[in-house]
Amino acid sequence: MRGDTVLVARGLRKAFATSAGELVVLDGLDLELKRGEMAAVVGPSGAGKSTLLYLLAGLDRPTAGEVEYDGERLDTMSADELARHRNQRIGFVWQLANLLPEFTARENVALPLLVRGESRERAGQEAERWLGEVGLAERADHLAGELSGGEQQRAALARALVTGPAVLFADEPTGNLDAASSDRILELLVSLHRTHALTSFWATHNLELAGRCNRVWRLERGRLATAGRLTT
Repeated sequence: MRGDTVLVARGLRKAFATSAGELVVLDGLDLELKRGEMAAVVGPSGAGKSTLLYLLAGLDRPTAGEVEYDGERLDTMSADELARHRNQRIGFVWQLANLLPEFTARENVALPLLVRGESRERAGQEAERWLGEVGLAERADHLAGELSGGEQQRAALARALVTGPAVLFADEPTGNLDAASSDRILELLVSLHRTHALTSFWATHNLELAGRCNRVWRLERGRLATAGRLTT
């Protein structure tokens, strides 16, 4: 894999054993993500969108198939190498912010850099910079539990971006928010993607968010049924 392609998935399959037999969630998916691309996957609840993101991000391993980042296959990495890959090359935003409530916004955002081995001073500085990027500079010293739902999700976005990831993943990032907060997160995602030349891949029910993307896949019955630009 060379040039503009940052991520490639080939023959990606994920199945789970159940009392009724094997449940196939993803069945031989192929996709490529270009550097700088803003892409999304849409589909009904339970289609496997979250599972797809977890496999692409290295948060879970596929039953079969492979995922590559710039020619490096995730399935050949050890547990330590994969953890390092996630810390250095992946940013992930969940539907729930998953912040540590007893830590401040700054401390939550700084955590990935501290795990990487950065000094507290540098990690704190970078955390403050990214909190400023998402409009939370004045909330840096507030405990995560004191932030509103929308503010928590913005802090989670700052945490995902503080490491300078190769790909930013977001799994239904507006799904747990009210309309106003959802709009704010949508605009932030699009704005940050453009101003920081990010590569982004989102799973979403939000057709407005998907409609902003360069490319959209529709996931149905374990397969990527369509690819192209979504019209809303």
